[in-house]
Amino acid sequence: MKLILFHPYSFNIARVLIVLIIGQTLYFKFTGSEESKYIFTVLAMEPWGRIGLAILETICVLLLLFPRLVWLGALMSSNLMLGAILSHLVFLGIVVQNDGGLLFILALVVFLLSLYVAYYERKKIPYLRDFFPID
Repeated sequence: MKLILFHPYSFNIARVLIVLIIGQTLYFKFTGSEESKYIFTVLAMEPWGRIGLAILETICVLLLLFPRLVWLGALMSSNLMLGAILSHLVFLGIVVQNDGGLLFILALVVFLLSLYVAYYERKKIPYLRDFFPID
């Protein structure tokens, strides 16, 4: 009996949520919203860091949409979100410009969902798949 966590629907829901959350933030990064400019100015990465991360996040979204490359998109997005979480904790603070901590919470959610998707796809990850027995 499989747990609901390992049901294909929960896997696909996690993928869709990651794509929606990251995809929604792309608009603000590419258009240079005031909040995005503020964040990347504090991180001393404005504008190239903002645009570069937006491009990397776009690649993550695209990888998560292709079934054979989901594992790569999940690993990539988990690493990008770990960077976002650490940026909040070290430089920005949890609350950025009175957002109530929303960006930090979204980064945590995407990080955890990305780890879940990567774990679900663990048998497709090169070098790691040898460690997991075939079901």
